[in-house]
Amino acid sequence: QVQLVESGGGSVQAGGSLRLSCEASLGYIRGDCLAWFRQAPGKERERVATLSLDVDISNYADSVKGRFTLSLDKTQKTVYLQMNSLTPDDTARYYCALRQGWYGSACPLTGAAYIYWGQGTQVTVSS
Repeated sequence: QVQLVESGGGSVQAGGSLRLSCEASLGYIRGDCLAWFRQAPGKERERVATLSLDVDISNYADSVKGRFTLSLDKTQKTVYLQMNSLTPDDTARYYCALRQGWYGSACPLTGAAYIYWGQGTQVTVSS
């Protein structure tokens, strides 16, 4: 059973940066799809970014493109979401997610396709 543990959330002023981490208990391997989603109060869950470890393709929501970067550390146990130029609209609870056994294409964009989820970490951006 894979466990995902997020960290790095917090409160920051608009224009600031945060780096979220998601550590997988068994590490990440080729064929894994890594993803970050977020959900603000009263809003639907939103995909933020995905990364396929098979074809090395990343995908970002238009709302974060150019500001957020998803990366995997060299030990392949931790995935990071670097968030720059944060705005109050980025305020949400952020979740990392994992889908295993995905080959040959970019990762799915819907949350329903992901099997394992972390508990989430809160990001609050003040104006």
